[in-house]
Amino acid sequence: MVGMELAFERRGAGAPLILLHGIGHHWQGWLPVLDRLAAERDVIAVDLPGFGVSPPLPDGTPYTAETLADAVESFCGMLGVREPHVAGNSLGGYVALELAARGAVRTAAALSPAGFWNRTELLYTRTVLRATRAAALAVPPERAAAAVGGPLAKALAVGLMVAHPGRLPDEAVLAAGEALRGARGFDEMLEAFAWMMPPAPPKVPVTIAWGEHDRLLPRRQAVRAARWSGQRVKLLRGCGHLPMSDDPELVARVLLEASAG
Repeated sequence: MVGMELAFERRGAGAPLILLHGIGHHWQGWLPVLDRLAAERDVIAVDLPGFGVSPPLPDGTPYTAETLADAVESFCGMLGVREPHVAGNSLGGYVALELAARGAVRTAAALSPAGFWNRTELLYTRTVLRATRAAALAVPPERAAAAVGGPLAKALAVGLMVAHPGRLPDEAVLAAGEALRGARGFDEMLEAFAWMMPPAPPKVPVTIAWGEHDRLLPRRQAVRAARWSGQRVKLLRGCGHLPMSDDPELVARVLLEASAG
């Protein structure tokens, strides 16, 4: 895949660190940790193809974790970024591990990565994500603010994704909902989840961390990730599926340690 242009935000200086979001999300999901990371790294937070404001994959290119990894590799080549560190959450975590399996990055960190589910857990995850997307599409944009107004409404809107909904600013919830509604790659990528297996063994150092209160990809999946990686998975205490929002300091520390090599 040559010349894949992606939307991104770049801050800081130091060793390059690519940040990859989950399905239906956007680079702004990393905002809680962005400046903490940028104090020590050249941080590049990316909208994956067909998500956020990035264009979709080229016609005829299927949505798979592998084609997303191809796009990230192409994007890094366009920027002139060679062998960066990479970190991802959920689908982005899987893509980060895929890049580690290729030896295309220096290190990889994955926060609650996709792909370590069993059949029942996969069915649950796809059902929840499909329902979440349908709910987002059902809310007219002009009524979105009212849908997240107040603690109860916010908990209903994002309680499956974060352990502490009250820590998310209203504008972040609204922006995430807009990104989910407009995610052109969502449906095809969700279908591809049915064939996602753990990637090949990594060729570079990897770090895997899991939210203690992850309700989308329950933390028992971390046991399988530990077997795959051959090392213990870090537990992010007090965090849900999007740990960047629940405990930015903890997540930034984990990512900086993971990319120290």
